[in-house]
Amino acid sequence: MIIELADGADERLADYTRLTDVALRRRLETRRGLYMAESSKVITRAVAAGHAPRSFLMAPRHLDEMRPVIASAAGCGGSDDGGEVPVFVAPEEVLESITGFHLHRGALAAMNRPELAGVPELLASARAGAGARRVAILEDLVDHTNVGAAFRSAAALGIDAVLVTPRCADPLYRRSVRVSMGTVFQVPWTRIERWPAMDELHAQGFTVAALALSENSVALDEFAASPACTEPDSRVAVVLGTEGDGLSHRTIAAADEVVRIPMAGGVDSLNVAAAAAVAFWALRLPRPGT
Repeated sequence: MIIELADGADERLADYTRLTDVALRRRLETRRGLYMAESSKVITRAVAAGHAPRSFLMAPRHLDEMRPVIASAAGCGGSDDGGEVPVFVAPEEVLESITGFHLHRGALAAMNRPELAGVPELLASARAGAGARRVAILEDLVDHTNVGAAFRSAAALGIDAVLVTPRCADPLYRRSVRVSMGTVFQVPWTRIERWPAMDELHAQGFTVAALALSENSVALDEFAASPACTEPDSRVAVVLGTEGDGLSHRTIAAADEVVRIPMAGGVDSLNVAAAAAVAFWALRLPRPGT
């Protein structure tokens, strides 16, 4: 239903108010099972992934371009006015008073979080049911920008699924979603309940490679040319560590291989998002049309 608003203090906008308050965003997006999708592109990708909106919020000038997306969203019943799902429309100045910033990317949507799949189910269902062959594991990343950037690289470079550890930042946090350009909805992902337990990965034939500096590490290009990566049905999971300390000693000890990115110029490491892109490229599988 289209609801025109003239007052940013309307209690029906509780999901959107004080968006610049980090603590409130965390409460809204985690405890109540919501996340915020910002921009027409991000909302479109979320809806295409089957995520159901709780409501939409936009300026009048964006309503027409958003109607097809609204109509295709789960729960809207095919209606371009949202059906039973509220579509809040308000002048730009009212939107800015609500969000704390100029809403220039089209729209916002409060989305209901989908239930996360278990690790075995996620890996088995990836690639349209053919099963994942290249997986990224994000261990305890705390920066939402790095999480979003890693997902964008994963989508672009052929990673079939992403697993995040219990203490990793939330991929559906608003900044992660925005930096990923909505690719967090394209790449299947879930949260690992126990880490560094790797039995579920090993049960599905994965070689777990820890990306770390270590005396017994092998160069990334050497690992990429090994049977673990080149066998016809090879399955590889690459683990990337937290921004400060890198991977934990327990993770490195439990991994099947420890892999390093060869570097020059006296540089010993890369930002985790950059390292992810390099590793994903080196370990990619040939894809049709690429």
